[in-house]
Amino acid sequence: MNKPTVTVVIPAYNIDSYIEDALTSLQQQSLENFEALIVDDGSTDNTSYIAHQFCQRDARFRLLQKENGGLSSARNHGIRAAQSPYIALLDGDDRYEPDKLASHVRLLDQYSQVGVVYSASKVIRDDGEVTWMRLSGKPIEPDPLEALLYKNFVGHGSNAVFRCCLVDEIGLFDESLKSIEDLDFWLRIAALQSWQFHRVPTPLVCYRVRPTGLSFNVSCMLECNERVLEAAYQRHPDKVGVLLPRARAYLYRYLARLALTSDNHTQAQHFLQISLREDASIFHRDWRSLTTLVAVYCYPIARLLLRRSLGSAPSNLASQLAEARSGSTAKLKQAG
Repeated sequence: MNKPTVTVVIPAYNIDSYIEDALTSLQQQSLENFEALIVDDGSTDNTSYIAHQFCQRDARFRLLQKENGGLSSARNHGIRAAQSPYIALLDGDDRYEPDKLASHVRLLDQYSQVGVVYSASKVIRDDGEVTWMRLSGKPIEPDPLEALLYKNFVGHGSNAVFRCCLVDEIGLFDESLKSIEDLDFWLRIAALQSWQFHRVPTPLVCYRVRPTGLSFNVSCMLECNERVLEAAYQRHPDKVGVLLPRARAYLYRYLARLALTSDNHTQAQHFLQISLREDASIFHRDWRSLTTLVAVYCYPIARLLLRRSLGSAPSNLASQLAEARSGSTAKLKQAG
């Protein structure tokens, strides 16, 4: 086989019910010249067996096995083994639309200043059925550094295709972060101010919302977010410093949503009050923030809508969707 055009890194941990769907979506790609590195992060179920069957049938697939180290560790393991100039990320319980790789590789080939390409996303249920929900990926602000401080517009870990050379400039995913490691990675790229992010408005990836996903820890989220904001400030104190109040307003608005979706209405109100104190303007600048504000005071209705849309108890499912918008590791129960 010729040298692959793009390497798809698929971290996998105890997802034997889903990984076949993910790998099949790769076999159905219109771009055929890729390598798929399945990183089994110490699974104890049949994940590695299913992955091995794909490797036996298709030379483009390769199984890498390691001790459990967490999602970032698995991604980094795959990136180190990549043999192509572009890296695509696909969590083992999500799936691509057929033109995902072709679309993004074409843009990277065409525009040398673009470092990261991503798309809008469909949200699918645990059983694979497509819901009405979409993640648009549209940045809140035109400047990617400012926009990422407010919201991770890339969205989740199965969305981006980026140039491998970026790793040489900024390093790998931070394995010490238990949450929002994706956001930290994109912020480091944006801080270079030499690479563009390109959004494809067509939904080309399906993000699966699972009822057995990792339940979030709000205090951990807060700690990791504060660490990432501080690191961004240290890189660009003059630019980031003036943006921190609004960034924290968005952070606490996000935490309010997480508290709300776990049925902790008191905590949601507390976080919302902090957000309003930091920068109340976000609630008329951004309709998604306004939606959170309304939902805090109309939770019975919001809860009913989530139940009907996702077909399961909303506390876990809605939290995963909220975490997807912040690029956290909601779905994989990985240690490390």
